[in-house]
Amino acid sequence: MPPAKFLPLTTYREYPPDEMDIRAAAFREEMQRRRTVRSFARRSVRRSLIEDCLMAAGSAPSGANMQPWHFVVVSNPEIKRQIRAGAEQEEREFYRRRASQEWLAALEPLGTDENKPFLEDAPYLIVIFAQNHGLLPDGRKVKNYYVTESVGIATGVLITALHHAGLATLTHTPSPMGFLNKILGRPTNEKPTLILVVGYPEHDAVVPEITKKPLSEIATFL
Repeated sequence: MPPAKFLPLTTYREYPPDEMDIRAAAFREEMQRRRTVRSFARRSVRRSLIEDCLMAAGSAPSGANMQPWHFVVVSNPEIKRQIRAGAEQEEREFYRRRASQEWLAALEPLGTDENKPFLEDAPYLIVIFAQNHGLLPDGRKVKNYYVTESVGIATGVLITALHHAGLATLTHTPSPMGFLNKILGRPTNEKPTLILVVGYPEHDAVVPEITKKPLSEIATFL
């Protein structure tokens, strides 16, 4: 491959230290408001809002800048119905046969089960695919690097962008998820990683009372 062309860095902004503290604290508070919800209102969301958030996700760093992700945005009610049917089939197997008792015990306080009405209620489902390799126009394969890490970072940026815009999300991971390739017509070099449910929370939505680990348990300063 030819060497990359390097340009001056013109997009970086440096702030005075006091302003940096303010910005960091404000962002922390903003993100600590974020909650996963399971009850979504049947309210429409502007497509332009979703597009801006996806472009933010697409700005995420990736191994060798291969950008090994693809986002399928579903608003069609019939396709959402098919996704729900496929997901609930796998979830029934999970709750009744695949999951260990330890896993089920960990989920019990949250009250989750195989019924996933939010897959039809929410205005958008964003199915995130990881591309194990890319394809050139002539059909040749191009290896992607650090695919899991890259897609995970992009997904985090997407969730953050949607929250910042004023929407609620839910990460849903039925397993296995191969049915999504068939429903959505995606090629075999793409592996679905999760379904991101997006929309407004229902007016009477509730969330479990939980806590997050303190800084002392999630970070070490040396």
